[in-house]
Amino acid sequence: MIKIVGLNKSYGKQVLFDDLNLSINRGEKIGIVGRNGHGKSSLFQIILGSVEADSGTVSVPKNYKIGHLQQHLQFTQNTVLEECALGLPEDEEYETWKVEKILFGLGFTEKDMERHPSEFSGGYQIRMNLAKLLVSSPDMLMLDEPNNYLDIVTIRWLEDFLRTWEGEIVLITHDRSFMDSVVTHVVAIHRTKAIKVEGDTEKLYTQINQEEEIYEKTRLNEAKKRKQEEIFIAKFKAKASFASRTQSRVKKLEKQGEMKALENIEDLELYFNSASFGANQMLSAENLSFSYDGKEPLLISDFSISVGKRDRICIIGKNGKGKSTLLKLLAGELTTTKGTVTKHPILKEGYFGQTNKLSMNETATVVEEIMSADKSCTEGKARNIAGGLMFSGDTGLKKIKFLSGGERSRVMLGKILVTPCHLLFLDEPTNHLDMQSCDSLIEAIDEFDGSVVMVTHNEMHLRSVATKLIVFDNNQITVYDGSYDDFLSDIGWSDEDE
Repeated sequence: MIKIVGLNKSYGKQVLFDDLNLSINRGEKIGIVGRNGHGKSSLFQIILGSVEADSGTVSVPKNYKIGHLQQHLQFTQNTVLEECALGLPEDEEYETWKVEKILFGLGFTEKDMERHPSEFSGGYQIRMNLAKLLVSSPDMLMLDEPNNYLDIVTIRWLEDFLRTWEGEIVLITHDRSFMDSVVTHVVAIHRTKAIKVEGDTEKLYTQINQEEEIYEKTRLNEAKKRKQEEIFIAKFKAKASFASRTQSRVKKLEKQGEMKALENIEDLELYFNSASFGANQMLSAENLSFSYDGKEPLLISDFSISVGKRDRICIIGKNGKGKSTLLKLLAGELTTTKGTVTKHPILKEGYFGQTNKLSMNETATVVEEIMSADKSCTEGKARNIAGGLMFSGDTGLKKIKFLSGGERSRVMLGKILVTPCHLLFLDEPTNHLDMQSCDSLIEAIDEFDGSVVMVTHNEMHLRSVATKLIVFDNNQITVYDGSYDDFLSDIGWSDEDE
């Protein structure tokens, strides 16, 4: 069991933890949630011992082994299998079948086992570090956004693996469905404390809302009674016959103390700016084919689809198969090798991707950059959108040139939110958002009056949004006309069938 008692941590004027207490017991799988900047990663690092608390204690049992996912990439062996076998405990160093089993689950092939680690992309190198961790048999797994570099098939495999894991887990992720499928308890970092609930995120947030509602009703009731007492004291304190009674009431009020109003934490509200569209069809793609070098084999071959009014089309599949490429072809970010994309003459599009056609002014602030996307956007509206994308208060006045890559992505998303659109092309739009912001964005997509074509690996978002799927699986691209659950029931993923 890990026990955290009286933890305090501040950065300048910002108080992250004030007398925070938390215990992690045997067999518990803990999900940590909270707004970005409220201390999730700091608590994670304090447990690991890489960040010092201002005060308080973290007690870890003797010989208790904590394993965490390394983000830095440093490889010493000549093959993937040899590199990942370094994670095996000393008494299991020759049991490489365990390593192979994990690597297959993480999307590596039999041929990949003999390839050099440096041949793989950064995302697959992170997977190697994850494989090392999973085979190392720690008592506790600590995972900070482990699904950031995983595709939907691998995420489903990892969910199953973690559900059957016999040790403890501490997990941070913005993917609510992934967290809910794995954890036994959820901990919210909320108002500088830790609130722990057995169950899923829905149960946690419901409990927090109920407790705060009760607190506020009690506070208002207490304030009303206090006011009545203060009126009595003011009225009769000068009368000798009431002196003892007024004095006792003064003492009672002083002893009782006054309940403070809870600091307002605004719910995030995001809305896309939909433009009216009269026609039934927005876009049609006929016999699309594409390869980056113009040669065989083609990444996309002979693909056709049409996009109508209020379509919700999600593109799903393994990484590296062409999902983002197809989105770029439909959006006009890439030119097809063969085939045509025909768009309605009045079609207004919004595109959010890894490389975005919206250029940004390096000297502008976040708020100014969002306002620049639409002449009718007021500063107040831009500030609200900036706040929803985690640029609240003074952070909305940061210059673009000082922003990280993730922060720039959120600004790009903000610009699309204010731009009048008929059709949205979104490539993993929730990647750099916290859980509450993800929920708000998915609600905005649901309420958008136009059509949406979106790449996502998040199964909860698929279930919330998709009415049609473009599926990259088994070396084919198919269109499935129906929901994600219907797809799983009717067809399913080929790797899982195997």
